[in-house]
Amino acid sequence: MGTAQFAVPTLKKLLESRHEVVGVVTQPDRPSGRGREVRISPAKQAALEAGIPIYQPERVRSEDFIALVQGMSPDAIVVAAFGQIIPKAILDIPRFGSINVHASLLPKYRGAAPVHYALFNGETVTGITTMLMDPGLDTGPILLRREIEISPDDNEGTLEARLADIGADLLIETLELLERGAIRPTPQDNSLATNAPSVKKEECRVDWNQDSQAIVNKIRGCTPRPGAYALFNDSMLRIWSAESRDSGSGSPGEIIGTSRDGILVKAGRGAVLLTEVQPENRKRMKAGDFARGYGITVGAKLP
Repeated sequence: MGTAQFAVPTLKKLLESRHEVVGVVTQPDRPSGRGREVRISPAKQAALEAGIPIYQPERVRSEDFIALVQGMSPDAIVVAAFGQIIPKAILDIPRFGSINVHASLLPKYRGAAPVHYALFNGETVTGITTMLMDPGLDTGPILLRREIEISPDDNEGTLEARLADIGADLLIETLELLERGAIRPTPQDNSLATNAPSVKKEECRVDWNQDSQAIVNKIRGCTPRPGAYALFNDSMLRIWSAESRDSGSGSPGEIIGTSRDGILVKAGRGAVLLTEVQPENRKRMKAGDFARGYGITVGAKLP
């Protein structure tokens, strides 16, 4: 059961293994983008290429779908970035349980956006957890965990891709140990739990009153999804990458320097060097090229 790109390595690794994938459950096709074109999920695309039966229920808790899963008699259900709350009636069907591949070191960052929040908070370490699912939100007992370092150059996209590959391997290891009875689920310490709810586009607007490192962390966590941005001449300026600088004089949001390296913007403390940006309805470009092409001057403000 999976929908987003994060789920694809796990599905592919399962297909390469000795395990039999009897079906893929993914979210219904939905319109997206400015043209509202109907697009299929990455997990569905992978399932189509592999010729696996695909199921797309509007509600997994419907009686018809529960009966369908019961009829399939799966030994295990694997869940990765699926997008619906799965009821206990389904979680309890497989004899080895329902196993979730989650992109954090649980109980930290329970929820839909663990990678975003790890970057927002300036974490230097994160990882993958496999857990036995229960009806709560990422509250089930832990099976295995694998830790990795976060690179200073990581953004949400690069970090999630690395975690997806690691999660696929960890899932196969988890299944092998479960089958041999060689793994003991460990209850989570709820007192250490933190939440990572979905990140909305408006939450990715840069607040120049924050300190420079917090701003850079927000940009990293919002890139590429949903996309960090500021306003410039009443239009959206998307920010793809930036670096923290310790010094700089001026008021928050004021452009205090331009060069080939980029655009230097004063923060609440320190300054932020914008290195790659994308004007509204234009292509991505180096911030230095944007400054020259659009006549950006020192003293201008990004509200």
